[in-house]
Amino acid sequence: MGETSHKINELASLLKNAHYTVILTGAGMSTESGIPDFRSREGLWQKFDPMRVARPETIREDYDAFHGFYKMRVETLKECKPHEGHLIVARMEKEGIVKTLVTQNVDDFHRIAGSEKVYNLHGSIRTFRCHDCLSPADETAFLGKKPCGFCGGRLRPNVVLFGEGLPHNDLNEAISEIEKADLIIVIGTSLRVYPVNQLPFMAKAIKVYINREMEFQSSFDLTIQGSAKDVLVELEKLL
Repeated sequence: MGETSHKINELASLLKNAHYTVILTGAGMSTESGIPDFRSREGLWQKFDPMRVARPETIREDYDAFHGFYKMRVETLKECKPHEGHLIVARMEKEGIVKTLVTQNVDDFHRIAGSEKVYNLHGSIRTFRCHDCLSPADETAFLGKKPCGFCGGRLRPNVVLFGEGLPHNDLNEAISEIEKADLIIVIGTSLRVYPVNQLPFMAKAIKVYINREMEFQSSFDLTIQGSAKDVLVELEKLL
């Protein structure tokens, strides 16, 4: 048995013995669905400057750049769907193996795959609102660069931009769930974005890290290097 297989076996044992498991996912969970990553060498941020585009100031100062970036992301999403790893996580919740899912991803693939108790800490790119009056808007209006039907303001996706706070209710409830956990599994995130990178360490739980790139071995009790989908497929066979 290879080292990775041995570690997946160890994770299966941890899951069987845990009373309250929380999963935290990041971009690495979505890339295998065809969603471009931002932080990898081939990621979107090599072509776009996120600190310029993905900010509330850009909505006011350069809406063309903001809209072009998010229109591309919304349209890319239409060609993608949840992969087997998303479905496995949803099945684990239905079976009571996983209690809660916390995600940095804005694609809503976890909900589409069937997960129910999901906290989208960075919002959703599938719903839209006016930046000024907060009135809801639909995707067609956003993609068509239409003004808000209520105040004439500029439309945007319901995602958290740089410089904006996370949704308080979701964040507080996610923290409450994490504090209950005796097992936390972090999947596919670089853990570079504050405050989400603090969440796994708010509990006394056993902590597991699954990612293609290993950066936090010393911070976790178990680390598994590999793709989210591949590891989850192997894990489900053992449960």
